[in-house]
Amino acid sequence: MPTTASRPPAKSAASKAAQPADAKRAAIAKAKATAPHVAARIGSTPKTKFRGNPDLFGRLVEDHDRHRALLAMIGETSGKSPDRKKLFRELTLELKSHAAAEEQALWSSVMRNPANTDDARHAVAEHKAIDDMLADLAARDMASPGWLRRFAALREEYLHHIAEEEQEQFVAAEKHLSAGDLRYMQQVFNRRKKEEKASTQVKKQIKLKD
Repeated sequence: MPTTASRPPAKSAASKAAQPADAKRAAIAKAKATAPHVAARIGSTPKTKFRGNPDLFGRLVEDHDRHRALLAMIGETSGKSPDRKKLFRELTLELKSHAAAEEQALWSSVMRNPANTDDARHAVAEHKAIDDMLADLAARDMASPGWLRRFAALREEYLHHIAEEEQEQFVAAEKHLSAGDLRYMQQVFNRRKKEEKASTQVKKQIKLKD
């Protein structure tokens, strides 16, 4: 039997808790790559058990944190600045490709279980609403006060959407999925998102009333 001295040191509670924090920092860094000099002040985020997990849900939360950072960074820009244009384009491509991949990898499977059908339909409906808001913003003058007001509404809607997913819908879906399911779904998600982001166009269409 090994002596106490020969055993590897036990991990502290702080080091165990660092994994989600590291995952969050890495996601923010990906957003910052689009405009490195723009601040990404996302503040505190809703508590979730999935941040840093090496499976589909951890991958989805990674994207969510990246999107939180992009939203915060756009809020730091002004008018029709190159940074605002670049960040909004990146946000649009990210949200559209993420939603399409999430629907294929997760919600299409979850919808087969009657216990989670409502959650799946709710998530997909919110994806459509967010897509409409993105198209509407893309069609409007970025320098106008109305654009900022609509962007604030998009930000609020999306942050609510992902908090609901992380704290409720993913928790419910996880109960009906095996570890193998989640690993396979992550592969599907990564493949579909890459394809979607490469081919997605920024759609410009007035969708919402003034």
